[in-house]
Amino acid sequence: MESTPALLIYVALGYLIGSLPFAVIVSRIFGLADPRGHGSGNPGATNVLRTGNKFAALLTLLGDAAKGWVAMFIVAKLGAGGTTIAFTGLAAFLGHLFPIFLRFRGGKGVATALGVLIGLDGFVALAAALTWAATAALSRYSSLAALAAACVAPGVAYALHGPDTLTLVIGSMCLLLIMRHRPNILRLFAGTETQIGKNKGKKKSAP
Repeated sequence: MESTPALLIYVALGYLIGSLPFAVIVSRIFGLADPRGHGSGNPGATNVLRTGNKFAALLTLLGDAAKGWVAMFIVAKLGAGGTTIAFTGLAAFLGHLFPIFLRFRGGKGVATALGVLIGLDGFVALAAALTWAATAALSRYSSLAALAAACVAPGVAYALHGPDTLTLVIGSMCLLLIMRHRPNILRLFAGTETQIGKNKGKKKSAP
């Protein structure tokens, strides 16, 4: 475990990398409208996709996922230990949720969480990704898929690692992700959540 000053430096670095708003950056490069003016208002790949530019949305998705992994990779190369690397990944995730560059109004963190999971444990990341894909295919709800993956990941981490720091970090990250999806949860219960491939204006009747 690093000294407190070193830990704080690494965590701050992770937070700053996580704060990079790729949705806004990519949109400006491609001359697109600010993604925060679409749909949910979140700076994420989904709102970039709503501009009609699929390539820009893909770049945003990859950038948001990569920054969680990159933050941990950098501190690992600087000689940080496993606990510090894990907390750096959590800091990158928090940076995406509450980015200093966007006045602390960020996205929901699904892609960034996956990037952090890849850096922490590839098997946990695979389990979460497969859960997302299966739930999305069956329900056609991206938000429900994200919630399902967030519920599965901590359980898999606990089964593999027990109650250690890695499990704590993954559990904390997934809890925050679920909390960020509160509006989606309410819409799911109300039967008004938009399905994948459906227009925002169309509402699905409650079952």
